[in-house]
Amino acid sequence: MAALSCPFHPKVYKSSQNIKARPSISCSMQPSQSNTKVIVNGAAKEIGRAAVIAVTRARGMEVAGAVDSHLVGEDIGKVCDMEEPLEIPIINDLTMVLGSISQSKATGVVIDFTDPSTVYDNVKQATAFGMKSVVYVPRIKPDTITALSVLCEKASMGCLVAPTLSIGSILLQQAAISASFHYNNVEIVESRASAKDLPSPDAVQIARNLSNLGQIYNRQDISTDALARGQVLGEDGVRVHSLVLPGLPSSTTVHFSGPGEVWFSFSCFQKNELEQFTFTNITICSINTAYHRYTLSNMISPMCNVSCQA
Repeated sequence: MAALSCPFHPKVYKSSQNIKARPSISCSMQPSQSNTKVIVNGAAKEIGRAAVIAVTRARGMEVAGAVDSHLVGEDIGKVCDMEEPLEIPIINDLTMVLGSISQSKATGVVIDFTDPSTVYDNVKQATAFGMKSVVYVPRIKPDTITALSVLCEKASMGCLVAPTLSIGSILLQQAAISASFHYNNVEIVESRASAKDLPSPDAVQIARNLSNLGQIYNRQDISTDALARGQVLGEDGVRVHSLVLPGLPSSTTVHFSGPGEVWFSFSCFQKNELEQFTFTNITICSINTAYHRYTLSNMISPMCNVSCQA
C-alpha cells in the first residue's frame, strides 16, 4: 500500500532576463513505511514457502527475513518459484535477522514452522527483540505451551499457537462437538499418505474435544482386545482408525450413530501438508426422514459456495 506525501521542493525557473523568477512546487509519491515485517522461520519447508508466497501477496505485509538450516544462501523468492527473486537470502541465524529488523523500528512478526524442541527458544528470542510470534508446530507439548504462556505474560507480548491451519479441521471439530450431544456412538476414520505421526494431530484433537464432554461413547463395544477395531483415545471410548496409502489425499471423517439413525458423518478432506481446506461434506441419512446432503466448499479464497439438496 502506498501513501501520498507532498514534500515541497522550490525551484527557480528563468525564461529571460526581463521576467521575474518564479518558484515552482513539485509533489512526489513515496511508499508507506507501515508494512508489517514478517520473518518466516522454517522458510525452506513446503508450508514455509507457502507462507512466503501468501505474505508477499498480502496487503500491509512484507517478507523481511527467511530462516532455515536448509538451502542457506539461496534467495527465498527463487526457492518459492516466484517470478522475481525477493533478494532475501535464507539465513540459518534467527538472532541476526531479528536484530536487523529491530533496528528499523518497524512492526515485526515471526512465523515459526520449526520443531517442538526449538519453538520455546525461538519465541523467547523474538520476544526479546519486541516481536510477536505465530507458531504452527505439530506435536507441540502442553508443557511448552504453558511455558510460552508464562513467558509472554511476563513480557506483555502476545503469541499465537495454532494447533492447525486448516479451516476445514476447525469446522469439523465444531460440528463433531455439536453432534456428540445427540449420539452415543462415534468413530474417527482418517486417511494419510504416510504412516508418520498416527493418529494424526487432527484426530487426537477431535477425540480430546469429545472426551471432555462427560459422555461415554460406544458402551456396547468398549473392549480394546480386537486390534482391528482401532485405537481408543482417552477413557471415553472414542476410537480412531488410520488408513495409510501412498498418494492418498489426507482426510478425517467423524462417524456418529444412535437409535433410529443409519449413518451420520462429518468429513474434512485436506490437500497436502498445509492442510488447506479443500472440501467439507456433511451427510445425514435417517430411516424415517428424507435424505439431506449439505456441501460446504472453500478453496482458501474470498468466495465461499454453499449448496443444499433435499
